[in-house]
Amino acid sequence: MGIELVYQQLKERIKPECIRLKEPMKEHTSFRIGGSADIMVLPDSARQIIDTVEICRSNSCPYYIMGNGTNLLVRDNGYRGVIIKTSANMKDCKVEGERVYGQSGILLSTLSKIIVSEGLEGFEYASGIPGTLGGAVTMNAGAYGGEIKDSIEWARVMNPDGDVMTYTKQQLELGYRTSIIQREDLIVLDCGLRFVRGDREAIQAKLDEYTRLRKAKQPLNVPSAGSTFKRPEGYYAGKLIEDAGLKGARIGDAQVSELHCGFIVNVGNATADDIIALINHVKKRVKERFNVELQPEVKVIGEP
Repeated sequence: MGIELVYQQLKERIKPECIRLKEPMKEHTSFRIGGSADIMVLPDSARQIIDTVEICRSNSCPYYIMGNGTNLLVRDNGYRGVIIKTSANMKDCKVEGERVYGQSGILLSTLSKIIVSEGLEGFEYASGIPGTLGGAVTMNAGAYGGEIKDSIEWARVMNPDGDVMTYTKQQLELGYRTSIIQREDLIVLDCGLRFVRGDREAIQAKLDEYTRLRKAKQPLNVPSAGSTFKRPEGYYAGKLIEDAGLKGARIGDAQVSELHCGFIVNVGNATADDIIALINHVKKRVKERFNVELQPEVKVIGEP
């Protein structure tokens, strides 16, 4: 793979402060788990993402695009290749009337506050979703009945060949936790959203209520990656897991949350192997009890 050659080429096109070697991924994931990545790039523009991917591809070097690491589990042996983290520097946002422009790395919590402060409604649900705008578009993130597809107008994306294109909402094919971004291995660079004006106090009240509900029902005080499993059609993952008798189940320091069974949490020094083993145990038990196949939302990368 020639990681040293990749590093030298990156230094010719990326600012030194935007490149890190042997970066511990536990510092960059909400699980607080993961070995080191050979190289981490913290791009400050779409151009730097394009350049980094081009260098990786020309050297047959693996690469992975991450946002803020809130839906990511990196294995204990780390990642051999280049991690491109968008949330460090790619977080510009601009509001013009009812339209909002955002770079892929802006946090949803930050963007939601900006939108609410402008008296725009329709994004309150996103205030407590961990992660970035780019990640949210990729998986059509949502909560409390709202989804990204409700407000997005377009997204500028890059395909694996390095071509940059603008996709309309229809072309993004946004469904429940899915999109064409995932299926065609595209990278979100930035996007445009549109909202409607509303009563500022009513909007803030709704946001406050969502915040209260999250604090009451979710294990926000311990490391996790949010909801571990997608919602099976016709069911709720958390209820299936609880009804299978798995509340509080542990493997090492990985635990099914006692507050919300849809979350697997790191209660101490869990390893990636602990988390993966518990995910598989939960899937097996739920399948045996209810004949329902749970699908993890968490993305696992790195060396086994």
